[in-house]
Parts: sequence; C-alpha cells; structure tokens
Amino acid sequence: MATTNPRKPLAACCGAHAIHDGLSDILYVLLPLLRESFNLSFAEIGMVRGAHRAALAIFQLPAGLLAERLGERNLLVIGTAVAGLAYIGLGLSSGFVTLLAILFFVGLGSSVQHPLSASIISTAYATGPRRAALGTYAFAGDVGKFSFAGGLGLLIAAGVDWRGPIVSLGVFTILTAVVILFVLLAVQVGGRPEKPQERAMKTKVSGWGIREPIGFGALLGIMIFDNCTRNGFLTFVAFLLIAGNVDTELAAMAIPAILLGGMWGKLACGFLAERVGIIRTVIITEVGTAIGIVVMIFVEGDMAFFVLPLLGVVLNGTSSVLQGTIGDLVDQERQSRAFGLFFAISAACGIAAPLGFGLLADAISIPATMFVISAMLLLVFPLCLVLSPILRAAATPAE
Repeated sequence: MATTNPRKPLAACCGAHAIHDGLSDILYVLLPLLRESFNLSFAEIGMVRGAHRAALAIFQLPAGLLAERLGERNLLVIGTAVAGLAYIGLGLSSGFVTLLAILFFVGLGSSVQHPLSASIISTAYATGPRRAALGTYAFAGDVGKFSFAGGLGLLIAAGVDWRGPIVSLGVFTILTAVVILFVLLAVQVGGRPEKPQERAMKTKVSGWGIREPIGFGALLGIMIFDNCTRNGFLTFVAFLLIAGNVDTELAAMAIPAILLGGMWGKLACGFLAERVGIIRTVIITEVGTAIGIVVMIFVEGDMAFFVLPLLGVVLNGTSSVLQGTIGDLVDQERQSRAFGLFFAISAACGIAAPLGFGLLADAISIPATMFVISAMLLLVFPLCLVLSPILRAAATPAE
C-alpha cells in the first residue's frame, strides 16, 4: 500500500462497502414483494436469500487468496460491475429459477468486497485504532443499506412497481464501479503486488498465519451464532409484522427502520470495544438483541417501528467488533485470506439461517420461530469465556 494516509483507503473502502451492502440488504425489502410476484412459500423465500448468500460463501475465500496475486483493486471493480449487471437482470426476471440464478450472480459480484476492503483497512490501521476504523467502515455499509432499502421502501409505499428502481440501481452500480476504480488509482491502493514483495511475504509467514487457533475458532463461533440470528430475524421480521396485521407495504419498511439504528450501532460498538473491551461489548449487544427480538413478538401494529431502530443498534453492532479482532489473532501478511474465510463462513450462515428458519416457520409459525432465533444467542456466552483469556494474553482489552 503506497499511501501514507490511512484515511484515504478507508474512505475508498467505505464507498465500496456502501454500494455492496446496499445491494445486499435491499433484498430484504424485496422479499415480501417477490413472494407476491412469484407466489413463493416461506421455504422458497429462504432459497431466494440463500442463492445470494451461497455465492458469497463460495467466492469470498477465493477472492481473498486471489488478491494476494492480482491485487484488490481490479477484483473489487470487476465484482461491482458484475453485481450491477445482475441487478439489471433482477429487474427483468420472470421466473423463480431465473430469480435464483440472478441473485447468485449478485452474490458473486459482491463476494470480493468484504475480505478485500477489510484487509486494506486492517493493514492501514495496524498500529492505530483498528476497531474504530472498521466500525466506521461498517457504518458506511449500513448507510448504504439504509439509503437503498429506505429509498426503495418509500417508492414502494408510494405505489411504484419494484422492477423499475431495481434496473436503475443496477445501472448506478456499474457507474459506481468506474468511480471506485479511479478513486483507488488516485490513492494508489489495491494494485497488483510486486514479485519481490510476494517473496518477502512468503519468507515471513507460512500457511494461514493464525497465531491463536483456539481463539480464532471461538471468534468464528460467536460470528456464526450472531450471523444466523441476524439473518434469520431480518429475513422474516416483515412477515412477523404482517402476521400482526401490518400492511405489506408498511412491513417492507421494517428493514430501513432496523438499519437506521444498525448503522449507528456498528459505529458506536467499534468505539465502545476500544473503551470497555471486546467481550463486554459482545455480551451487551447479544443480550440486547435477544431481549429485543422477544419484545417484537408481543408488540402490535405500528408500535413495532419504535422498537426496530433500538433493536437495530444491538442487532448489527456486534459484527464490527468481531471483524476488528481478527488482526489480534492473525499475522498481518495473511489477513486477506483470514478475512476471506471469516466472511465466507458468515455468508454460509446467510444460506443456512433463512432456509432453516423458513422451514421452521412453515411448520410452527413465524412468532414461534422468532423465539428460537432469540434463544440461539445463548450459545454465544460459552464461546466468550473461551475467547476472553486468549485476548488478555494477546494484550487486547478483552475485559
């Protein structure tokens, strides 16, 4: 990385994160509309979300490995353009199978963003406030989620058909890919590594560079349960509201309401972890999430929209803390592939959770499924007990 100002690559990665996360989470707003347009069951809704997550799970790790040879910039720009083309296809789709294929390509294009951007930022802030920087990066992603999902939700509430805005968003994404290319060129970030640097890298670190395998495994475990909870709740929260007699168009605004709180939660939790420690922050957010989901089951009608932003703060806040901890457990030269593994497993949760909870909802109802989603967070606490002493030994403020 040629730049000496870490804020410049942070700004570039924040822009990429905003567009890709916006593309990803706008799908939550679309789910009730896709169900009506294509007459889908809840299990098929899970498959629709899972198709996107499948591509993320498959290609994020290869993206991290490939970046060690080709550099981050080209992969990020190509992936953004592919996602934009796929969104144009989404707006023109006419069948369930076509829908699954298109969303797979959306995930393929977006698979490059998280591991490459997170690695760039973690390296740039290796001796600085890494969790705060990654919290800012996560905040930018939620700004994209809120802007895209909120904008589409308002258009739908105004009676606009969903297909036109989706095609326009695809065109905008392709134009954004061009902008990202020039921004990263200007800050000299993400180019193809020079061969001498590659050789030097290989002499320093071999394999995956994971210094604390048990701690890294515990971190992945926390991420898995946190991710399954978040994906399950976000996929079916609109249907929970519909079951409580909220109109479909208004229920589609549940995701923007959550993201409004979530984007501030990611920013705040990154800074909170720097102050009070990683483990305490994780416990605070997970307990808050479990309580918030249970409250949502009993809240009726429009009152839910007062709870959703508060729930969003804790629901989305944990992820920035977990991402910022990878650098404490993995050597700097191998962070690209470590982030690739982290986000690949995260995406796999996005496949399993919507599908599994969709099948469960078909069998036992949406409210009962929400109780199960909330209870899953209890599994995080034993893993926190494992991770805490390892972080203390690594001189990280775990407590």
